[in-house]
Amino acid sequence: MSGKDFVLRTTPQETAAIVDARISDLAHRLARQLQEGTAPPESGDAVYPLTLLHVLDQLQQAAERLQRQAATDAARAGAGYPQIGAACDMTRQGARRRWPGLFHHSHEKPTERPTMTTPARPFDVLLVEDDIADAMLIEEALSERGARNLVQVTDGVAALEHLRAPGAVRPDLIVLDLNMPRMNGHDLLKVLKSDEKLQAIPVVVLTTSTAPDDVTGAYTSHANAYVTKPVNLDAFEQAVQSIDAFYLDTATRPNP
Repeated sequence: MSGKDFVLRTTPQETAAIVDARISDLAHRLARQLQEGTAPPESGDAVYPLTLLHVLDQLQQAAERLQRQAATDAARAGAGYPQIGAACDMTRQGARRRWPGLFHHSHEKPTERPTMTTPARPFDVLLVEDDIADAMLIEEALSERGARNLVQVTDGVAALEHLRAPGAVRPDLIVLDLNMPRMNGHDLLKVLKSDEKLQAIPVVVLTTSTAPDDVTGAYTSHANAYVTKPVNLDAFEQAVQSIDAFYLDTATRPNP
């Protein structure tokens, strides 16, 4: 059974009611044990409620540790961030922020969509994107497919500075937005594809523009692919992972 087939058998409200009752009972029993007595607390005595508060705080910390382990186990079993988030009544992005790196916990890294090859080293991706929110989504989508060394810059000038810096690592893939300050994606693409040292790096344009002139211009400048950013978050993630799957898993890449 895959992670996408798991179904919780109780509603969140039913589960919360059961858990609250069990935690309350456990906390009271632990608090009384810490006080080394079983007599009911006297009214107006702060010792017992403070002890109870301490116990509840420790239980919360223990629950967080157990949640992290459960999330890791779920990831190893094939569940992805969407399923892990749903189990905790949060979004995929919320689960990713709460438990980052679930897919980097062992040499056998699970992914939501199986990769075709296991790289000898993490892939290097240069993301040229000035929108912070889109950059975060792209990073999340890439990280869920395996080890990725992602470098993000916000315009073409910064991208060229990074690529031409002494000792710079040649990226396996460049993901490029079009509308950026200083040097936009169109101008950067022309420079990349006219530079003998950089022109073989696959460049995928990922942009909001559907304008025919932008599409034609990108391919005229020798972009390897042109992908329009979907509005839906799940579709956006799928688009990024499809780019990753083809250019980093399927296509044969040139040697550095």
